[in-house]
Amino acid sequence: MMVNPGSSFRTVKNASGNSASTVENMNEPEGLRFRRLNRPQIITDELQEPQYKGTSTYSGKVFRVTLVTLGGCLILPLLVVFFLLESPIHPELLSLNEPPLMSGCYEPNIKLREAQRLFEDQLVGPESIANFGDVIYTGTADGKIVKIEGKSITVIARLGKPPCDGSREQEPSCGRPLGIRVGPNGTLFVADAYLGLFEINPVTGEVTNLVSAGQMVGGRRLSFVNDLDVTQDGRKVYFTDSSSRWQRRDYLNLIMEATADGRVLEYDTETKEVTVLMENLRFANGIQLFPDEESVLVTETTMARIRRVHVSGLNKGGMDTFVDNLPGFPDNIRRSSSGGYWVAMSAVRPNPGFSMLDFLSQKPWIKKLIFKLFSQDMLMKFVPRYSLVIELQESGTCVRSFHDPHGMVAAYVSEAHEHDGHLYLGSFRSPYLCKLDLSKV
Repeated sequence: MMVNPGSSFRTVKNASGNSASTVENMNEPEGLRFRRLNRPQIITDELQEPQYKGTSTYSGKVFRVTLVTLGGCLILPLLVVFFLLESPIHPELLSLNEPPLMSGCYEPNIKLREAQRLFEDQLVGPESIANFGDVIYTGTADGKIVKIEGKSITVIARLGKPPCDGSREQEPSCGRPLGIRVGPNGTLFVADAYLGLFEINPVTGEVTNLVSAGQMVGGRRLSFVNDLDVTQDGRKVYFTDSSSRWQRRDYLNLIMEATADGRVLEYDTETKEVTVLMENLRFANGIQLFPDEESVLVTETTMARIRRVHVSGLNKGGMDTFVDNLPGFPDNIRRSSSGGYWVAMSAVRPNPGFSMLDFLSQKPWIKKLIFKLFSQDMLMKFVPRYSLVIELQESGTCVRSFHDPHGMVAAYVSEAHEHDGHLYLGSFRSPYLCKLDLSKV
């Protein structure tokens, strides 16, 4: 055996008495000599682990810190919004029945798409419609009362003060004509959301203010005058005040808050007195006299129903439900040639399907959060455009329905007015009128 000159060789007995050879390095200083055992090394994964353990632990910490930071950045603003920002609405817990099935009389169709658009981009928001002979009257979003004869549009009156472009900011000063009717002597009766009740001579354009909005009636201010109807003798005008808290431009707040401050009122054209007939309605909207004129039908939009309010006779002061649990949220109501009623709806409660308003009715805290985060204009973009018009019998039974899913032709329908075999469709925001030939549907 070859031995390094600087090493010494010696034999050592192990525990069993056998001999083992070791090599000692003689070149090392005294006391630093070591013994080298000639054993093979086996390299395994375990030997490599310590090399990366520290790096792995550090990366995990960085990931966790980053995740917590991102979560905090997302959650903190929500907490600030939830606890610090004031919600513009104070919603009440609302109980709605499960929407009726969209079958039978409510079976979806596309019959409203047979309608023809009239005066597109020439009329903005023609909410309500009336006719005297073949002349059509309506009010627009910029405060005008217009007359339509054939293919021409003529402005006969302005209720507010210009400049008026139909914007949200200018509505209170310009006025917003909503319900419109022709009286027995040929004059027009108009309900303006901000300015009150008016009588207009369609020939001369003379405007008479009957009831001023903003005045106190029954201890509450008129803030959202909406629709009206007139008795055959012209003596009484019945009208709705949708809310004493919210104005028309905040109608979505009114719906979502479910405020029960809507009223039905009576104006006596002889005594000039205004009387409250019914109150505590949730968004009192369209109004229509019953044939005997002893009661009026009032659409209660938030509750998806129609109420019957007795305005004279033995039952005066009473109220009952005419139709409950409609498939949509009703706007105006008008007489049909069959003796029944046309009811317009611009938002439906699909069943089967998902109704956002029904879902939120039991969750006031979600409503508050939504209105803290989004404006009304932004929220309107999430409301499905589904137009629905139904015809009811005098008893309230549904006869037929016309639909336009997605509002492709007739969008944001607010009223269905029948004249000469056609249905004229008003809208609270579309820039046109629609005309539907009933003989084709």
